[in-house]
Amino acid sequence: MPKPDPQAPEVTGTARAVPSHTAVIPLTHGARWRAFWVCVSVAAITILDMTKVNVALPSIGEVLGAGSTELQLVVSGFVLTFGLALVPSGRLGDQRSRRTLFIVGLSLYTATSILCALAPTAAVLLVGRLLQGVAAGIQMPQVLGMAQELFQGKERGRAFGLFGATIGVATAFGPTLGGLLIALGGPTDGWRLIFWMNVPLCLAAIALALWLLPDTRTRSRRPVQLDPVGLLLFAASVVSLMWPFLFTTGAPTDNPARWWLLVAFALFVSAFIAWERRYASRGRNPLVPLALFRIASYRNGTLLQTAYFTAMPAMFLVTTLFLQIGLGLPPVYAGMVSIGFALASAVTSWIGGTLVSRHGRSVVVWGLVAMLTSVGGLVLAALYTDPAWTPYVMAAIMTVGGAGGGLVIAPNQTLTLADIPVKQGGVAGSVGQLGQRVGAAVGTAVALSLFYAAIYRESGTHDDLVVYHDAYAFGMLSVGVFVGLAFIVSIVDLTARRRGRLSIDRSDAAGAPTP
Repeated sequence: MPKPDPQAPEVTGTARAVPSHTAVIPLTHGARWRAFWVCVSVAAITILDMTKVNVALPSIGEVLGAGSTELQLVVSGFVLTFGLALVPSGRLGDQRSRRTLFIVGLSLYTATSILCALAPTAAVLLVGRLLQGVAAGIQMPQVLGMAQELFQGKERGRAFGLFGATIGVATAFGPTLGGLLIALGGPTDGWRLIFWMNVPLCLAAIALALWLLPDTRTRSRRPVQLDPVGLLLFAASVVSLMWPFLFTTGAPTDNPARWWLLVAFALFVSAFIAWERRYASRGRNPLVPLALFRIASYRNGTLLQTAYFTAMPAMFLVTTLFLQIGLGLPPVYAGMVSIGFALASAVTSWIGGTLVSRHGRSVVVWGLVAMLTSVGGLVLAALYTDPAWTPYVMAAIMTVGGAGGGLVIAPNQTLTLADIPVKQGGVAGSVGQLGQRVGAAVGTAVALSLFYAAIYRESGTHDDLVVYHDAYAFGMLSVGVFVGLAFIVSIVDLTARRRGRLSIDRSDAAGAPTP
């Protein structure tokens, strides 16, 4: 086993950090990769579930009589509870057993999928989705934490490349799969197949996890430290930030008073930061080691992926809605438009995972350039192509976007966690995932609000196709803004790297030398 690197940064004052390049699970090459694929498969099931439900919203609304707010919560409520469970679950996995939490999360995900599939009302479906989000938040941090412990060096880059490819395919292929299941099951019960599909997949994953995942239990006589005050302040911060966006539908009946919760968010997050600093100064393990954000590569990568995932789910959702209710495409065909994105992102994620070790942040920059180009191209296609050809043109543009997206997700994940100690991989990964989930909720709400607001505003005053053209353009405007923010962060990070400011700010209180 390699000796610890004395130059590796420590990010807590309570225990000696393990250098990020050190693999701590002694397994054979084949056993590591088999365990990795079990983890990645479960991540794919989770991400698929987030995107394949989008295409089922019109069907769910008709069958269960759900309004726009309820449909919004079916998507965003899942994201809310997902985000709430991520950080404490990541901390638990770091302190004790990732394998145990992985199996607990999978088991709960199976049970909640059955509840959603059998839901007789929109209220029951919403409860099922909220609990399903909790299950996803328990299992997802263990995926990245396990990958941190299984691999090192270039092999870790390849692993994150494959992880990014899988997530890219799941994100983009979800609408197609959802549309296909609705077509197979019919307009009344087809959406239920979306949830039934999870059951055999999760049961198989549980069996494989019990068989193939290594025991990562940390044996300690100390009780698990979850920082209860920090946990409450963290939960209040997340809920107060996401709540106004969860209830933003674009309808004239939206209550503007909800935006006052953002003031509460500012107060809660300030209290959370102050408490975490005080808690750490007493020699205890805070819920979120704030010193992680002194590592520039982690801070910039987390900001970038938050902005990116604020844009991507919104892009797929708004495009699917435009094709279904604007152009009248059946769900299966509307979903198929994103197949090119899925395939291209799978290929370039693998390539990007290899290129990032040589070219670094430049790979991400060029990926975001391609994404910005595709966002603009999709809007132009909606506005100026013949409706009969619009889906085909959009599918081609989506392929370009997928090629760019694959160069963003996997390379950025590698760069973000490159300087993070192995034993903090779970909480570091879960904070990044939290940024993605909060971003997805905010981005989806903003895009849907702009989309539906244009429909409410222009219906009856213009031709229906013109109304949906405008709605799509407004919805995609927010997507372009968030991709643009991700691009700006990537340029800032690239500039800092070229100037030699790679890992830790000069203000790092730990006093670790800057490489």
